[in-house]
Amino acid sequence: QVHLAESGGGLVQAGGSLRLSCAASGRTFSAYAMGWFRQAPGKEREFVAAITWSAGMTRYADSVKGRFTISRDYFSNTVYLQMDSLKPEDTAVYSCAAGCDGSIWPIDTVRDFCSWGQGTQVTVPS
Repeated sequence: QVHLAESGGGLVQAGGSLRLSCAASGRTFSAYAMGWFRQAPGKEREFVAAITWSAGMTRYADSVKGRFTISRDYFSNTVYLQMDSLKPEDTAVYSCAAGCDGSIWPIDTVRDFCSWGQGTQVTVPS
C-alpha cells in the first residue's frame, strides 16, 4: 500500500499560480507512476497529469497542457504539480494517485491508479 499526502492547495486569482505537493510513503517502490486527478462539484473525477518515477515520462490532459507541469523528486518520493495561468474552471479538489502494479504507460484513467490521497482544494474565483 502506498500512502499519499497532498498539500499546497488554496485560493488564487485567475492568472495566478499554485504548486501542489504529494508526499508518498509505504510501498512506493511498487508504484510505476504517479498522477494527479481533480474533481469539481457535480462532475466526474478527471485526469490531469501523470509521470513515471524512473524515466520521468509525462502525460497531460489537453485542458492543462502548456499551463501545468508535473515533476517528481525521486529521492524524497515527492510529486509536484505546478499550476500556472489558472482559470476559474480549474477549481476542484486535486488528488494525487499511485499507479497500479503492472501498469503500462501511458496511464490516464482512474482504473490505472490504485492508491489515492485525500485531496486538496484549489479555488480560482471567477
